[in-house]
Amino acid sequence: MYEWIGSLTGNRKRLDAISRWCGRLPRWLMLLICRGVGVMLYIAAGSKLRKRILGNVSEALGLGRQQGRALWYQWNYFQNLAITLYEIVLESGRLPQSEAWRFRVEGEEKLQEALQLGRGAIAYAPHAGNFFYYYWYLCQKYPCLTVATGGSAELRPLYGIFEGLGCPGLDYDSTPPLELMRRLKKHLAGNGVVFLLGDFWRPSFPLSRMFGKRTRTPDGAASLSIEQHVPVIPFYGRREHGFVHCLTFEPPLHLYAGYERKQRGEATLLLNRFMERVIRSCPEQWFYWFNMDERWEEKEALHQEADTDTPTSHSA
Repeated sequence: MYEWIGSLTGNRKRLDAISRWCGRLPRWLMLLICRGVGVMLYIAAGSKLRKRILGNVSEALGLGRQQGRALWYQWNYFQNLAITLYEIVLESGRLPQSEAWRFRVEGEEKLQEALQLGRGAIAYAPHAGNFFYYYWYLCQKYPCLTVATGGSAELRPLYGIFEGLGCPGLDYDSTPPLELMRRLKKHLAGNGVVFLLGDFWRPSFPLSRMFGKRTRTPDGAASLSIEQHVPVIPFYGRREHGFVHCLTFEPPLHLYAGYERKQRGEATLLLNRFMERVIRSCPEQWFYWFNMDERWEEKEALHQEADTDTPTSHSA
């Protein structure tokens, strides 16, 4: 998947020329072209990757014999991927002129009310829809900071595009952990917004659970919320139709009111359940179906984990 992205972003001058050409076309025609590209991506993926995505979707969503639904989600996954790549690589320069029609927003007052506490807020989201665009939206209205993953050379040009649009980010792979947390805490202390994508994965992350399976997810949002008394705003976007997105802000989670520092694993489970709910609501728009199976703990590793290490749910 990353190789495809790298092949699209390798020549910036060529991309600029294509972007100008695309900007002259009506949106309905550009959408039709993107859907055609989605079909080509589906074919180019090959049977091995298609089978892998289909298996991940079916297993995580518990579709069992409902292979028709799984196939439908798989097909639309490639469609959404093509449209999203077009938006990021070729359309992002026209974002400032299109905000009025491109975004439909629900519940933004929840974030604004949380900021009235003066301790900042964490907008917590999965990699669903066009998460680059959703971060751009936040940056237009709030002092906002995110944590990105610059370890993949193929993704760096995408981050560069949005840095040029005024969307700052800290690189998880090159920023020392203590420095990363220090800068996030400082930003929150200034009543800023931190945008965190909670379904990011690394083998060094704490053990947790999603879709009924043992996996590893970051606990930074839970730690920041509990230690700094920062509200967490469950936030997500989804492609509503064509190039129009719906952004949803849910009521804040005051994790510090229900959890202690030693319970951050339990608080992370609560956040994982939110992400799982969002993914189930629009499965074709979640990015990580292509490698989700790599995230599950191997059976041998599970036997090495004591049952008492498994976090249990705790109401916030």
